[in-house]
Formats: sequence, C-alpha cells, structure tokens
Amino acid sequence: MKRIGILETAAADPDRLALWDVFKRRLKELGHAEGADVNLEFRWADGRTERLAAAAAELIALEVDVLVTAGTPAAAAASRATSSIPIVMATGVGLGTQLTKDSEQRNANVTGISDLPPGVSEKRLQLLRDAVSSHALAILADRGNPSSPLALRETQAAAVSLGVSVKDYWIETAGGFKAALAAMRNDGVAGFVVAPGALFFAERKQLAALAIEYRLASITARREYAEAGCLTAYGAPIRDNYLQAAGYVSQILRGVKPHELAMAEPATFDFVVNLKSAGALGLALPQSMLAGAEKI
Repeated sequence: MKRIGILETAAADPDRLALWDVFKRRLKELGHAEGADVNLEFRWADGRTERLAAAAAELIALEVDVLVTAGTPAAAAASRATSSIPIVMATGVGLGTQLTKDSEQRNANVTGISDLPPGVSEKRLQLLRDAVSSHALAILADRGNPSSPLALRETQAAAVSLGVSVKDYWIETAGGFKAALAAMRNDGVAGFVVAPGALFFAERKQLAALAIEYRLASITARREYAEAGCLTAYGAPIRDNYLQAAGYVSQILRGVKPHELAMAEPATFDFVVNLKSAGALGLALPQSMLAGAEKI
C-alpha cells in the first residue's frame, strides 16, 4: 500500500477538510481508494509556519511515497527536507520562490499547481483601483510565506503602469491583522490587496470583519474570501487545485517523475463581488465592474 503525506500550512477547519475530501474522492476515481490502495498521513501546522519543518521530517520518516503540500510555506519546508521524495503542490507559488533553482527552473522533485500566474497581480490591483477610485493602495503580506515577496514585487511593478502607489504591510501571525489594518487606515490607504497565502485563507472571516471595521476595500485570491465578507476576489477556484493535485499524485504513484509533469497554472478565474460589504464601506461600485463579476 502506498503512503501519501499531506503537509498543510493551515488548520483542519471544515473548509480545509472539505477540500481534502475533494482530493480523496478524485484519487478514488483514479484507482487509489483510501484504506485500500493508499494511506494518507496528515500533518497540520495550524497557521504556524515554524511547525512545518518538524512536520515534514515526520512524514519523511514514515517513508511516504509522495508529499502533497498546501500553501507555499509547506511546499518550501518539504523542499528543504527532501530532494528525492516527489512533492506535489496543491496550492502555493513555485517559480520565483526557493522552490526553484532560479527564477525559471523548478527543483526536480517539485511539481503541482502554481497560484500566481503572470498578470494576475496586475489584474487584482486594477480591480481594486477601479472599486475605490483612489491612488493610495496597499498590499497585506505574510512574512512567513515565501510567495509574499514575489506577490509584492509584481504588485508594485503593476502600480507603476496603473498610476497608483502601493505601500506594503506585513504580518507574522493572524494576531497582526488588526495593527496592520489600523496602520493602513491611519496612512490614508483606501484599499488593499491580500497576497495569496494559507494563513490569510484560514483567517478570512477575521480579515473581512477588520476590513469593514477600518473601512478598507479589499481584493483577495479566492472567492471564499468574498463569501466571508471581503469586498472582492479574483482568482482560480481552489477546488480545481485539489482535483488537479490528485491527478498528479496518481501519475506519480504509477511511475511518472515529478519533473515530467509541468508546473500547472490556473486556466479559469472567478471574479466575485460582495455587495453587502460594498454597502458597509459606502462604495458604489462601477456598473462595468459588476457586469464582469461571475457572482455578486
């Protein structure tokens, strides 16, 4: 029986467990039923990235056949821990982080789905600018996430072409949200981009509530943020990541090498607007923006 190690940056909340259920169902469809053909070993960091190294070491000690990671910090921890066991990123950012030998070439044992394709940072910033009609914007980034510096660089580069300024605010834990958003408000920022990250996803309800409290518009990477109360979201459906990750794992268990599987990028994107949050913020969103939304 094959062993699959799951290294998860976030906590085992109902939404995360539901995503892993999607992964398991797809694996079963592909001929790998849990308990019959494969065993899944989970390790959860509960948003505390300092736990990931030890958790990765535990999974490697179990001699898992493949590691599946959720969140760039988990993928980075797995990549530091092994160069031989295949690693499949269910979510995270590959190229441009330490998961790659350089900005263009990934490590040979790493594959999966990369969530920051070219152009998406600029699109998010443009949507935020149009929503607030302001040139004073921000990005909220996670110091524990290796993808945050990349998202910051791309967003600041986009700011130049869009004629806006973007100030960066960093947090280390969810306990830092309140201070970061209060600082944005004091600095006259009208809205902020949320860098992709498992910590933000896990704490999206708290983040949404604080954004309303400090009267800050927000744009995020997943529709689930907007459903939790953030103003807008633009990004790929996260469920698709877990379906595709299961496909990659199936191929690896059948003998395909990670480097033979392309690092995939999202093919479809959702744009979601929360009108209740817009009303709470006193925003009248442009009709052209609402017309482009998949869900309101």
